[in-house]
Amino acid sequence: MEGQFDKLREQLEQQSWPRLYLFKFIAPSDNHKIALITEMFNEVSDINIRPSSKGKYTSLSIKEVMTSADKVIEIYEEAAKIKGVIIL
Repeated sequence: MEGQFDKLREQLEQQSWPRLYLFKFIAPSDNHKIALITEMFNEVSDINIRPSSKGKYTSLSIKEVMTSADKVIEIYEEAAKIKGVIIL
């Protein structure tokens, strides 16, 4: 997993921080996995959860003010540990 987010980190480091950042994930429609993702964010985060048309998957769009590129990468690294979750 080392280096998986290097290119993203380079792009993020060109931005000014803190800033509002949009995270996007697709997860199997499993309440436990969805909860694991949403628990990584603040209670004030703007979280939009939408099931797919057949209900097999759920998309999560989460807006949160992040303080640095490193904090964004930390969340992606945690999400990558959840089996079946796709990071967009």
